[in-house]
Amino acid sequence: MKRILGATAAGVVAFSGIYALAASLNVTSDNLGAGTATVAACQSATLNATYTPLSYTSGTGYTAATVTVNNLQSTCYGVPYRVTLYGSGGASLGEATGTTPGTGTTFAAAFTAVSAASVTGVAVVLGG
Repeated sequence: MKRILGATAAGVVAFSGIYALAASLNVTSDNLGAGTATVAACQSATLNATYTPLSYTSGTGYTAATVTVNNLQSTCYGVPYRVTLYGSGGASLGEATGTTPGTGTTFAAAFTAVSAASVTGVAVVLGG
């Protein structure tokens, strides 16, 4: 009986800790898809990813060429980033990498004409 209670208590504590970490960083998207978050040790505030510009090309449709990430905290200045656009089934449609700026709260990740209709999610990873 003590083992069952101990295991249950450990499970509740572990779940609560994981839930708290997952809730501490959100990625949102204003125009396309959905957000996915990876908790970065340097960033505790919400990141906002927007897709700009959405240009239209006949035969191709709308494309997402740039993802702008807002609300970067100073504790994340100068760290590597990776922004990935995902499509159906979690397939990567494109990835942009670089280093966050040394000042400001915004950085942009450039993509090569990813079909806006195919984007279902975005992931932003800071550090590591």
